[in-house]
Amino acid sequence: MYVEQGYKGELGLWKYFLIPMGFIGLMALNYAVIKFLNIDVEALMASEIAKKGANRFLVEMLVPFVVGIVLLFLWVKYIHKQTLTSLTTSRRKIDWKRVFFAFGLWAAITISLTAIDMYFSPEDYVFNFKPEPFLYLMIIALLLIPIQTSFEEYLFRGYMIQGLGIMAKNRWVPLVVTSVLFGLMHIGNPEVEKMGAGIMVYYIGTGFFLGIMTLMDRGLELALGFHASNNLVTALLVTADSTAFQVDAAYKYVAEPTLGFDAFVPVFVIFPILLFVFARKYGWTDWKDRLTGRVETKEVFLATNTAPIDDE
Repeated sequence: MYVEQGYKGELGLWKYFLIPMGFIGLMALNYAVIKFLNIDVEALMASEIAKKGANRFLVEMLVPFVVGIVLLFLWVKYIHKQTLTSLTTSRRKIDWKRVFFAFGLWAAITISLTAIDMYFSPEDYVFNFKPEPFLYLMIIALLLIPIQTSFEEYLFRGYMIQGLGIMAKNRWVPLVVTSVLFGLMHIGNPEVEKMGAGIMVYYIGTGFFLGIMTLMDRGLELALGFHASNNLVTALLVTADSTAFQVDAAYKYVAEPTLGFDAFVPVFVIFPILLFVFARKYGWTDWKDRLTGRVETKEVFLATNTAPIDDE
């Protein structure tokens, strides 16, 4: 099982809490400063982009995630004495086919849904393609966005799910806690200010979707591929003044953002369909135990699971 892979490292309450609490504390401090000083995030971003350019601003946004993932991997390796493979998956090795399948599937869906929306609401989009800035954007995005998304996956769906699961001795507590925290991490995004707290249903729902995928598939591969695809394709395809990624994308969404039914379609329609597709492809069974069951003790796990599971 995936949660029990944490037993392959050195446990310790303080070890598991230090990095997550530090990251969450920084996010909370950032949000508190925005609210206390009444900062207009969208206006601030526009001002910074006007001074530095969209691509430089994007790099500055993403570099902290590079530092974050390096620190997390070093912490896991030298403090927990755990391998990257056991943090990533229950399989013998990381299954890159799963990563690329999830990436490609969600990229195709994202592009198709965007094309459909453009067809029915062409007035909401402006062609924004400029060859040179877009080329730079593509290089930056390909290099840094997968690192950003991987940091979030390894922190929430990897490190925290394993740590919380071992401490709680069950799987539902880490699923709920990490999904809610993942959603709240986005509370400072400019689109939340524009559309209101209701959009948090999408972010928290996405957290649950990624967490369910991880626990059912007994590894991070599908979540890594999906998350990278979501942020990378969106960054290259469509930008808007109300999004966290304000870049030189191919198109710009110019309609006033509003919280409508379309914001909930992914959570309540598309994500369940994707889970069904993944379940059929990878033979997922025993949903109740994998999502809510008890976590084995260290002694039982190490005695009965001497080798990782075979590839499915």
